[in-house]
Amino acid sequence: MKRRTFLQGTAALMVLPPLQVFAQEDIKAAAREAYIYTYPLVKNYLTMYQYALEPGGGQYKGPLNTLANIAKVYTPEDTAIITPNSDTPYSFIVFDLRAEPVMVTMPAIEKERYYSLQLVDLYTNNVDYPGTRVDGNDGGDFLITGPGWKGDVPKGIKRVIEMPTTLAMGLVRTQLFSPDDLEKVKEIQAGYKAVLLSAYAGTPAPAAPEAVDWLPVSDELMVTNYWPLAGFLLQFAPPYPGDETQRENLARLGIREGATWPGADMSPDSVTLMKEAVVATEKEIRDEAGRLTDSSKIFGTPEFMKGQYMVRAAAAQGGIYGNSVQEALYVIYAVDAKKAPLEGKTGKYTLTFAPGALPPVDAFWSLTMYDRPKQLLVDNPIDRYLINSAMLTDLKENDKGEIVLYLQHESPEAELEANWLPTPAENFYAVMRLYLPKAEALDGRWKPPLIEPL
Repeated sequence: MKRRTFLQGTAALMVLPPLQVFAQEDIKAAAREAYIYTYPLVKNYLTMYQYALEPGGGQYKGPLNTLANIAKVYTPEDTAIITPNSDTPYSFIVFDLRAEPVMVTMPAIEKERYYSLQLVDLYTNNVDYPGTRVDGNDGGDFLITGPGWKGDVPKGIKRVIEMPTTLAMGLVRTQLFSPDDLEKVKEIQAGYKAVLLSAYAGTPAPAAPEAVDWLPVSDELMVTNYWPLAGFLLQFAPPYPGDETQRENLARLGIREGATWPGADMSPDSVTLMKEAVVATEKEIRDEAGRLTDSSKIFGTPEFMKGQYMVRAAAAQGGIYGNSVQEALYVIYAVDAKKAPLEGKTGKYTLTFAPGALPPVDAFWSLTMYDRPKQLLVDNPIDRYLINSAMLTDLKENDKGEIVLYLQHESPEAELEANWLPTPAENFYAVMRLYLPKAEALDGRWKPPLIEPL
């Protein structure tokens, strides 16, 4: 059976001069570069920790290598993932692939429903997509391995997928057609399975991996304890080819696999400079994320994202676990047609689909509302967080045959409320998602409508 392989970077680190010989500006520049490179790993680990390593936490789903089904869509109460999709109930698994692979089973489902298993490495790259687009809807068993795994593959496996990192995230999306469809989604979710290879094959389990003292992480600790977290995660993330310079830079700053940061040889001034770089560079990444307008160039495979460290960081900050463009295209609305930021305190807006100009997809589309400060779904009196293609029969057309969506904090007049997507009373943004976008969406023949101020 043909396997997906991944070449790990093997270049030895250069012998570097001690940090003290560098000027302050050099330390600041090196710390900025190191932060941009490692930010996606730490941001990813934040979700992994909350989902699989913090029993009793508000976002806990289950232990490592265990598939957890969430039989509902996201609401404002779900805060572990920013800019979440609220179209598809999710199933999650946090992989620890150090000891042995994990077998994931996708059940067969009806042809018209979309589902996928997004496999994301620790760097936040999208490695593969078992499911509708790649494999169809007939289901099958998929063997998910760590980097460089060598072993016997059981018969009947649909595909072997090698992950580039030993910690990885799996997100299963199952299309929900309507609220009445939730019971069917629950039946499908019951067919998702994840077991260790030894349990699947009935063979002796390999030796357990070395015990890990998992470092706690939170939004606050991503500021106050960032560099120890970054160094801790290197043991689970072999460098990609081309990352050698980045790893050398980390080593120069005292950030090495298995090393304590700060080291005894690091001056207090250098420590202060590196801590200040965390705050300054996080703002830089956040500002870069705020300038993103679509997803076509910001999420993708390791090969596609190679060397794009700032893009990768901004994507992780603005919408971690975004899909590769072949799977889903995102149109990000941060400003209106006049380039003014979207705000709900006094602003009222429309988004209009002309006749025959709905988003061209082979699966479904949606427009979802988020508040800008927290990047989460917006609580509102009608519990409506998005408008999607499953709601088309309920949306009203005007006398021109257009579908006009109303984006504002207060309700429009009663006869327009079916087309109302509530905004917060503060700055906001919206994301249009096209799942399995058609060629005309990818090549520019279809133009997404602008958000117009009233």
